[in-house]
Amino acid sequence: MLVRLGYVAMTLNLENCSPSGTVTVKTFSKLASEEAKLHRLRRITRENLNNTLRILRFNKAYNIEVYRLTSKLVPLATHPDIGDWDYVEEFKDEFKKIGQFIKENDFRISAHPDHYTLINTSNDKVFEASLKDLDYHIKLFEAMGLDDYKYKLVMHIGGVYKNKEASIEKFKENFMKLPDRIRKRLILENDDKAYTAKEVLEICKDVRAPMVLDVHHHYCVNNGEAIEDMLQDIFETWKGEYFVPKIHFSSPKSQKEFRSHADDIDPNEFYNFLKIAKKLDADFDVMIEAKNKDNALFNLSNKLKGFENIRWIDEGHFEVL
Repeated sequence: MLVRLGYVAMTLNLENCSPSGTVTVKTFSKLASEEAKLHRLRRITRENLNNTLRILRFNKAYNIEVYRLTSKLVPLATHPDIGDWDYVEEFKDEFKKIGQFIKENDFRISAHPDHYTLINTSNDKVFEASLKDLDYHIKLFEAMGLDDYKYKLVMHIGGVYKNKEASIEKFKENFMKLPDRIRKRLILENDDKAYTAKEVLEICKDVRAPMVLDVHHHYCVNNGEAIEDMLQDIFETWKGEYFVPKIHFSSPKSQKEFRSHADDIDPNEFYNFLKIAKKLDADFDVMIEAKNKDNALFNLSNKLKGFENIRWIDEGHFEVL
């Protein structure tokens, strides 16, 4: 059983390499002219794109093939104040370089729109803003030449709105209405407050979308279901996809702040999940969600060397025997 490790957006091992530089709306609005505003956006976007390529090269050096792009590559991209600025055309060479590097190395790349992106809302303005945000993320993929639907966006189901059953039906209805360029990119994740892994699994079966199991979230909210009773069905939602199933893994910061992510991954918790997954003996990928970013990946990877039945391959890969 081969497992690959990945991390989210930021490396702590390269200096001055944030891919998420931004500017607040308040600061942006105070800039003296439209030219000054565009100059600020251009400068930050160029830095973000250049730093993204630096991070991808760093990942290659350490055999890390699973990576989540930041949603902040283009600051204020969906804000009405930026007008008709065509950032895709202006930075087409930078986007193309990133995409070529991803494809040449067969990296598994994803993104995760923010929690305010809600497609099961009944508020038309919120729905329109959510579509705009999804479209922005797809534009990034398309600008990079990542036209294959194997490059995914992770989404939660959304709000409960005082009626979970109706909200689930609203989600499924709106999901099926999405254009192919968006809908075929979406993979669905259980959250830490409202929608359990079992509920998301049933939704994924209905709309035929892959499911990302968030193990930490499952322990935050469930109705007594055991992961081992759902994992095979969850993995089967990936049938026909280019990449193997993917899970999210984080450790709670503390019992008091259980929903918050810890700085690192608890290796014993992680190993316990591996033992559950080994019963299926199917390859899968792990997105590590931890405050220490790539250092959390390195720390976990190195600690796994000491566990029984782990054959460590390199920083980003290991095999469970």
